[in-house]
Amino acid sequence: MYYINMSKEYYVYIVASGKNGTIYVGVTNNIQRRLWEHKNNIVNSFTSEYKVKILVYYEIYEDINTAISREKQLKKWNRKWKTDLIEKNNYEWNDLSSAWIPDLVGNDRK
Repeated sequence: MYYINMSKEYYVYIVASGKNGTIYVGVTNNIQRRLWEHKNNIVNSFTSEYKVKILVYYEIYEDINTAISREKQLKKWNRKWKTDLIEKNNYEWNDLSSAWIPDLVGNDRK
């Protein structure tokens, strides 16, 4: 018998323009693709207007409804709470996607 892993992953993520800069909370089922879109301004949106391209925080969920609920919860949080959440695990606000998208590292800060 073969086991096929049909589980799906959903990501709630926070991207920023820089340390203590503009932040955006989103949800996606493909974080690498979504970050590539943010970094390359694929969609004319809030994130492209404010140069919000640095992945500073993310959580992984197996259920889309749980992920969407968490995204909505984080969007309602005040800035201090979001900043504390980011800095708990990523004090320097490093780009957590730099290992996934190495050819864009540095190019996204223009």
